[in-house]
Amino acid sequence: MPTDLDTLAREQLSRVLRDHPEPAALDPAEDLVHTYGITSLNKVLFLTSLCRAADVGLDNFTEDDLAGMRTLGNVVDALRRHAPQNG
Repeated sequence: MPTDLDTLAREQLSRVLRDHPEPAALDPAEDLVHTYGITSLNKVLFLTSLCRAADVGLDNFTEDDLAGMRTLGNVVDALRRHAPQNG
């Protein structure tokens, strides 16, 4: 993995947000819907692109897992459990 998971997640989230904020400015504790206005479709696009970039199969997650990914920090924590250990 070319970059750490937190940085990768920030970059992928920034790409799907309307105003494309600087990735470093994204707060991992903020709610993706209420703070960043992410839609269901954008959440799917974000998670799909992040899983692909992090080499983590989206099939590792149940519907409940996905629903529990309410913050960027939740997403990173969930992916970290399945990420390759070589990065």
